[in-house]
Amino acid sequence: MEYEDGTMTEVGREAAAHAEPFYQSPEFWVAIAFLAFVALLLYVKVPKLIASTLDKRSAAIATQIDEARRLREESEALLAQYQRKEREAHDEANQIVAHAETEAKRVAADAQKALEANIARREQLAVEKIAQAEATAVKEVRTVAVEVATEAARKVIAASIDPGKANALVEDAIRELPKHLH
Repeated sequence: MEYEDGTMTEVGREAAAHAEPFYQSPEFWVAIAFLAFVALLLYVKVPKLIASTLDKRSAAIATQIDEARRLREESEALLAQYQRKEREAHDEANQIVAHAETEAKRVAADAQKALEANIARREQLAVEKIAQAEATAVKEVRTVAVEVATEAARKVIAASIDPGKANALVEDAIRELPKHLH
């Protein structure tokens, strides 16, 4: 035992004199055996555990890569489909415009023929009626031309797809794709 002033009692000196070295105590050898057992356990089982964990992780990553590849292929197919639809819509719009132009020319030709016939008939009438008939015919031609042009413009605008909007629609469809796949 030791006092506060640092001196030892006789019992404390005897105990200190009879203390055995640490390597001769049974506690030391139990600790060494335990550490050797843990080291052996770590050496044998931990590498296998780590390898199996890494193999599982590798398999999960491979599955995710395959899924991503499959989704990419599906999105590329959808993109190609939307591009084909865009081309078809553009072709259809061109056909509608061409048809509208042909129809406008026909209507203009018919209106011109009607105007000429009307003028021939009206030449026999008085000067006042000729002026009135010409004004009416011009007004009718303008109205028909405005209606045809308006309808053609409406069809062209409705059928034309802006490439920026088409790309935005494709991007939205690609973002929506995972929601529809599950």
